[in-house]
Amino acid sequence: MTTTLGAIGSGKRTRFFLRLAAMMPDRLRVSGIVTRSADRGREVTDQWGVPAFASLDELLRHERPDYVATAVPWEAMPDAIREVAGHRIPVLAETPPAPDLAGLRSLWRDVGGTGLVQVAEQYLLMPGHAARLTLMREGVIGEPTSVQVSSTHLYHAVSLIRGLLGIGFDAAEVRAGAFEAPLADPLGFDGWTGDDTPRRLTTTIATLDFGGRMGLYDFTDNQWWNPLRMRRVVVRGSIGELVDDRVVRLADPTTPVESLLIRRDTGVDLNLELRDLKHISFDGRVVYRNPFAGASLSDDDIAVADILERMGAWARQEGPPPYPLADACQDHLISLAIGQSVRTGGPVTTGKEAWAA
Repeated sequence: MTTTLGAIGSGKRTRFFLRLAAMMPDRLRVSGIVTRSADRGREVTDQWGVPAFASLDELLRHERPDYVATAVPWEAMPDAIREVAGHRIPVLAETPPAPDLAGLRSLWRDVGGTGLVQVAEQYLLMPGHAARLTLMREGVIGEPTSVQVSSTHLYHAVSLIRGLLGIGFDAAEVRAGAFEAPLADPLGFDGWTGDDTPRRLTTTIATLDFGGRMGLYDFTDNQWWNPLRMRRVVVRGSIGELVDDRVVRLADPTTPVESLLIRRDTGVDLNLELRDLKHISFDGRVVYRNPFAGASLSDDDIAVADILERMGAWARQEGPPPYPLADACQDHLISLAIGQSVRTGGPVTTGKEAWAA
């Protein structure tokens, strides 16, 4: 079934959705966008053939989609969520759902009880992370006890840590620090800069103590894009350890064995299929299969398309919730504590918030 979504906003994230829908029109369709800028609206219509509207009411009079995605700046996000929920329409909110703790609490008071709000936190749906999560849930390395993430920032990294550890809404004691060091930064969101001059970039490191289980956060400015900083995920368990795509664990009391997560990517060397991810296997069995095989999507595209489809299925009451507002609030609660600990130089302990109920 084709998932139909509307979108509030006409920026980069909405254009991400439009691009994916154009690539897979049998799977995703954008019914319309809401934008305050008539010029931006005309650009979207001219480029993508999607109608633009000045208000949510106008969009809903045109067509009532499965759900509406809110892709607006942080400060505008809570009110956009409230507006959609006020129409009794399922909402897929961008991350984070509110900019600060007061905003999270206020938003939860207003819409937490509606059961209408999910959040587009897609990192656990990225193929590599999804495969790792499958191994954790299977108990391949026993009970996960610590997770180290050096890849993405703040709430995204917290989502990975909580997901791979199987942490719910446990309190966290956060201790964080930051330092600057010289690093060339030749690639950003807008492409190659042509400048390889090292400049001072900040690295933030934090420990998240969940009371017996621990997360380690390590992020350098622009680590998403900078090709000079590799990404690492380490999960330590009671009978083994996962390091990126390598896994060591006990097969029996005297036999440690090592295995690999192996991608099957087509279109490489003399393989003449499309450039595509097919699956990821572990010890000869598939632990992740690309739900969009044949579309030649990047890993991030796969994850975003996956959460868009899962949201549609949930909105039609055909599947489980993709990422509830409560989880996204908890992710950002901890990410805000990281920032607070950096600023104050001391530990910050998160409390039990209303969404934890």
